[in-house]
Amino acid sequence: MKKLLIVTATIIIIAMAINKKEEYVIVPNSSIRFRIIPNSNTIEDINMKEKVKNEINDIIKEIEATSTNLETSRENIKTIIPKIENKIDKLFEKENYNKDYKVNYGMNYFPEKIYKGVKYPSGEYESMVIEIGESSGDNYWCVLFPPLCMIEAEETEEVEYKFFISEIIKKFLK
Repeated sequence: MKKLLIVTATIIIIAMAINKKEEYVIVPNSSIRFRIIPNSNTIEDINMKEKVKNEINDIIKEIEATSTNLETSRENIKTIIPKIENKIDKLFEKENYNKDYKVNYGMNYFPEKIYKGVKYPSGEYESMVIEIGESSGDNYWCVLFPPLCMIEAEETEEVEYKFFISEIIKKFLK
């Protein structure tokens, strides 16, 4: 009887979880987004996108650390664009990567994105975008203000995922 109750409860919980519609939080329009779009999805171009991201990482951290509000963020971004361009120039030269690029700060198109339960609708958004070559590859994407870009980079704890229901069943079947 005990096992039957556990199995029935498990089925009900699973059915409820499956039928539950996911609710998304919409990011306010007062955010500043950031993208790096590689030339294409070739290994070389994707690797260069990652190298650009890593090369300018300290500049992005600087923006996030000193941006206390939207206006400060805007000013910080405008100020650091030449630093970003300088780093990319040096990186491309060092890597002998012969593609053009541009760093654009202003209103740019973003496709819809759902990430960690947050819905970012498509549209024109205030943003800094680095376009490399043809800009047709899968992009790196984050939010400069409020500062969300480096939060994941700083999460270093190992996480062990367990299925809650299976853990309960194991406990009662012992």
